[in-house]
Amino acid sequence: MGEIAVSMKHINKSFPGVKALDDVQLTLRTGEVMALLGENGAGKSTLMKILSGVYTRDSGEMKVFGKKIEGDLDTKRAQDLGIAIIHQELNMCQHLTVANNMFLGREIVKNGRLDSKEMNRQAAEQLAKLGITDLDPEATVGDLPVGRQQMVEIAKALLIHARVLVMDEPSSSLSNAEITEMFRIVRELKAMGTAIVYISHRLQELHHIVDSVTIMRDGKYITEGKFTDFTMDEIIANMVGREITNQFPRDFVPRGKEILEVKHLNAGRMVRDVSFEVYEGEVLGFSGLVGAGRTETMRAIFGADPKESGEIVLDGKTLTINAPEDAIRQGIVLAPEDRKKEGLCTKLSIRDNIALPNLDIICSKSGKVNKKTEDEMIEKGKNTLTIKMAGPEIEAGSLSGGNQQKVVVAKWLARESRVVIFDEPTRGIDVAAKVEIYQIINALKKRGVGVIIVSSEMPEVMGISDRVIVMCNGRITGEVDPRATTEEEIMTYATQFGDNAE
Repeated sequence: MGEIAVSMKHINKSFPGVKALDDVQLTLRTGEVMALLGENGAGKSTLMKILSGVYTRDSGEMKVFGKKIEGDLDTKRAQDLGIAIIHQELNMCQHLTVANNMFLGREIVKNGRLDSKEMNRQAAEQLAKLGITDLDPEATVGDLPVGRQQMVEIAKALLIHARVLVMDEPSSSLSNAEITEMFRIVRELKAMGTAIVYISHRLQELHHIVDSVTIMRDGKYITEGKFTDFTMDEIIANMVGREITNQFPRDFVPRGKEILEVKHLNAGRMVRDVSFEVYEGEVLGFSGLVGAGRTETMRAIFGADPKESGEIVLDGKTLTINAPEDAIRQGIVLAPEDRKKEGLCTKLSIRDNIALPNLDIICSKSGKVNKKTEDEMIEKGKNTLTIKMAGPEIEAGSLSGGNQQKVVVAKWLARESRVVIFDEPTRGIDVAAKVEIYQIINALKKRGVGVIIVSSEMPEVMGISDRVIVMCNGRITGEVDPRATTEEEIMTYATQFGDNAE
């Protein structure tokens, strides 16, 4: 390893009612990829926001390349020191070009006008340094896949001569091919001497790129060391404060009667002649590569997207679903893939988020909210899902990713729904919170609810499902018993484009 790039000692940070960081330390060296690990709410993002100038520390010492940071560190000063952060939710102007995004706030001006030609040239040059030669600097960022957008963010960091790069959940929305490409880029940056902080809850990917780990829990520093000196069980135990013996708890419940039948569903290019059944007390998993049509299928069932043809039959009755409210009213609910955009109103309180889809339950016929019923609903969600919050009146967007997901689930707990659909339910969630979500799924099974889970994580979909349907190119290409199959068999089905390829 090289010289010490970042040293943080005795860092403390409090928010109203919450001690976010309590005497935390961190040491990062040049040419090193350090995994910063911990549960949601452990303080990882807060620490990195202090490093990048988004938050100011209450107390503690910071040094960057040996220089002691006096006073408050703002984002401009952090950038001048060579510190860049790539957030989980990419901070891009979707309507601007690749080059314009890379030069945002630092535009090149010639004779009083933007010098687009020079910005395009330099953007292409930086992308080429990362081995990316097929990305047009004049392409509109909003038209690019998430993986490509992330490469633009990394190239932008190089453009400001970033020597310290923080990557927050960089692989959470990427396909396997895009993750492989990202790992290649990380290795390139490491070889260039860049110091990298890598935050991820996908622990299985760490061995590909990580040199060291720093582990936090409940706002405190726990331990650090070489990645190879830890077993995965030791890492998890340090993160959660206890040993987790079963990462994928699956309760076996006798399969009951058929609840849901989907017949010959068609919805656009990505849902073509899809048919399947869901039974009481089972978890039906949907696997496949990104773009296989799994999310589009669930959205069509839920009424979020229009279907062209097909039947949705619940408990023997054919349903008419033209909008999500039709599905909710008739007993089908969805926890969507993008919880921040579609599952939560992040600027509203936790109370409002849980209450809004349940107004038919908590309101009288005259439209007056029954406060007692509402309070009971909030308390049930908080206690059942162990939502960590200062109170139900705080903004949902202020919660950690895992607790945000719990709020999404909490709003459906009040309803006696027959089918609950989870689309990527544990994306961006730590290992302990994942187990809690799996236990919620098990509890729904025991109540006789039919559960559908869409997941891009193969170990997850195999670990908690009772049956797995595999999709490719908008069609179902296989069905397997997860207890009697392999990841290779599922991947074979997931790549059966055959005559359906376009």
